Amino acid sequence: MRLTLAATTIALLSTTAFAQDLDSLTAAELLAQAQEEGQVTVYAFTSRIGRVEEAFEAAYPGIDMVTFDISSTEQIARIRSEAQAGVAGADVFYMSDAPVVLTDLVADELVAPYVPPRMAELVDDKFKTPLLAQRLSTKVLMYNEEAHPDGAPVSNLWDLTKPEWAGKVIMVDPLQRGDYLDLMTEVVLKSDEMATAYEAAFGSAIELDEGIENAGQQFIADLFANDLVLVGSTDDVNAAIGALGQDNPPIGFTSYSDRRDNEDEGWALQVANEVAPSNGIVFPALLALNPNTANPAAARLAVDFMMGDESETGGPAFAPFYVAGDWATRTDITPHPDAIPLADFTGWQIDPAATAEIRAEVADFILTLL
Repeated sequence: MRLTLAATTIALLSTTAFAQDLDSLTAAELLAQAQEEGQVTVYAFTSRIGRVEEAFEAAYPGIDMVTFDISSTEQIARIRSEAQAGVAGADVFYMSDAPVVLTDLVADELVAPYVPPRMAELVDDKFKTPLLAQRLSTKVLMYNEEAHPDGAPVSNLWDLTKPEWAGKVIMVDPLQRGDYLDLMTEVVLKSDEMATAYEAAFGSAIELDEGIENAGQQFIADLFANDLVLVGSTDDVNAAIGALGQDNPPIGFTSYSDRRDNEDEGWALQVANEVAPSNGIVFPALLALNPNTANPAAARLAVDFMMGDESETGGPAFAPFYVAGDWATRTDITPHPDAIPLADFTGWQIDPAATAEIRAEVADFILTLL
């Protein structure tokens, strides 16, 4: 038994040392081993991963990138189940849902950090630990700018609880998608701001219903009571809000970056950035390794690639994300010319640890409203 334990310990130490050695290599130095491995599998929470796959395989012929478009909520469940079953799964994870990923998955060592050496000086520390953030994304209030050419039809989140918006506010079910639950959680965390906004909207201080603990919960309760429409995907939200030719379209919460599809899809999506106290949330899109990856060099090469090349836009690898509504965490990538500067954007930037503390409570509260 002692020999077995000793051998196991030596193997683990060797594996750790091996990973640390790979972590210090440049993309050029990883390439030969990555070509021998020949494949890298990526789970990603965005369909844009398909364009990344094409660009990666063009840059590195002979290394097959296999990608799966899987929501972050589903990825988290899959990572856990695959680890329990001893299944290799993906080599690289690209996901949001930071409150769960940065607490539970990191603590349980189901994901591993990796920062390409060339990113050490190009990404702020807050976006490098405990996992590398590739960009910032959103879940914010969007409207149809064809129907409302002079700007958003609301100026305050509490407007969404008024009779004129009954049955005309739409979002993905927050109990099915973690980033929408994060949005609802942030509303509760910002209850003081929501109370101030209530007074601005209605002209009097907020009075809480029986059993309601704060202004954030009151907003959620009033929003659901006003016949909030819950759907299964952001595509459903985008089509409902953005479709051209509508006289009185709904309004709702989706991704600011989905404006990139306006021309192709026949939408007129626009972000409501002047809404008090905030239009929604800004959160990190994270990159992590499978700690038991079968393709350690190719996995690191893929992460390095997804951070973009040395050009001011990040090149072909970053092109799917160089759109208005996504902000690169790299300090040397020029902001998209059509984007609202992050400093002027009214979305709340989430604190994943604070969100994680009350997220389950908010989910339980929402369950009482259904």
